[in-house]
Amino acid sequence: MNITEALSFIHKTVWLGSKPGLSRTEHLLSLMGNPHKKLKFVHVAGTNGKGSTSACIASVLQEAGYKTGLYTSPYINVFNERMQIDGVMISDDELCRMCEYIKPLSDSMIDDPPTEFELITALAMQYFYKNNCDIVVLEVGMGGELDSTNVIDSPEAAVICAIDLDHTSFLGSTVEEVASAKAGIIKSDTKVALYDCEKSVYDVFDKKCTDVGASLVAAGFDKIANVKHSLGFSEFDYGKYKNIKLSLVGSYQPKNASVAITAIEILREKGYKISDEALFKGLEEVKWPGRFEILGENPVFVLDGAHNPHGMKATVNSLKDHFGDKKIHFVVGAMADKDVSGMMKMLLPLAKDFTAVRPDNPRAMSAEELSELLCKLGAVAESADTVALGVKSALEKAGKGGIVACLGSLYFSGEIRQAYLSLTGGENE
Repeated sequence: MNITEALSFIHKTVWLGSKPGLSRTEHLLSLMGNPHKKLKFVHVAGTNGKGSTSACIASVLQEAGYKTGLYTSPYINVFNERMQIDGVMISDDELCRMCEYIKPLSDSMIDDPPTEFELITALAMQYFYKNNCDIVVLEVGMGGELDSTNVIDSPEAAVICAIDLDHTSFLGSTVEEVASAKAGIIKSDTKVALYDCEKSVYDVFDKKCTDVGASLVAAGFDKIANVKHSLGFSEFDYGKYKNIKLSLVGSYQPKNASVAITAIEILREKGYKISDEALFKGLEEVKWPGRFEILGENPVFVLDGAHNPHGMKATVNSLKDHFGDKKIHFVVGAMADKDVSGMMKMLLPLAKDFTAVRPDNPRAMSAEELSELLCKLGAVAESADTVALGVKSALEKAGKGGIVACLGSLYFSGEIRQAYLSLTGGENE
């Protein structure tokens, strides 16, 4: 099996009317000898910030000397990003070997075959087990209770990131219902690091912890102080930790990092040897593409995967914190099943103009439809036939001293980066 065949095998897996639940993942993993039973995990759920928080935790654990797996979704540039060990993604050769191993087992499940995400989760478990990971930072795909990552036993720590409305057809129409779905990852004898939230949401997690014999540790954003932002780093204090230098520059990232620190403190209580030096260096060295990522500075070129109202609000605040009243040339794309109008309205006060593009996803809104929506909202907007042409147009309009921000979907982040690097000759000024 070559890499093209391996990816075709993974992506051709379809739902075929399967019912939600963990039974298929559990069955497939049992055919594999239950590799997940031989691993330790930090399990990370939430609506926004899961990836950034997971990356922070993994980076600190790696600096502390632990062989650390990281499982995330979606990918930005290449599929292999979804499974990493110590910051290095799975190689094509190893991914092919894993697919060759799992294919006959998956094919044997004729009556109730695994979905794509279930298959990928099982692949990742085998990869981390075969490579003797000390611990795996495991990001939930969607929800929590019925997500295929939830086949694991009680983790070393559970983490709940920011909660807001998203995937409402699956998770519920209120933040409390969404929280209830996310709370499904909380298991007995587990400490849970929690992103600060409104009381009604906190109460959902608190009750779940009481019901199963777990305990809740809120991050405490009131401990965040002396925050400074630049295009290279975020700097802040968090309680006793002073002068933290974080390589993620969105103004929302100190909150995600504080949740990661809370999780690290839980791991310390369980006996993990993680020095303050490893914590500081891990946060300074963490890499996480597509989240208020600065690809260039002349013009400033920002790439952010904000794709729901909560994420968009955080990104808007970041843009204001970094650029004040300067007007921005936006390149936007979105999934049609999101609150597109609500998100675009948040951008209007910051915008010079918009270029609408269509992300490469079946759920994506067309560039023309998005452009028409923006015009109806009172914006100056045009559509571009391709993502590359949209980036080119925005760069030309911005000139050397301007600002371009590309956002609305993680699904076009890879295309945006590729187009930017191609148009600028690979220079990141």
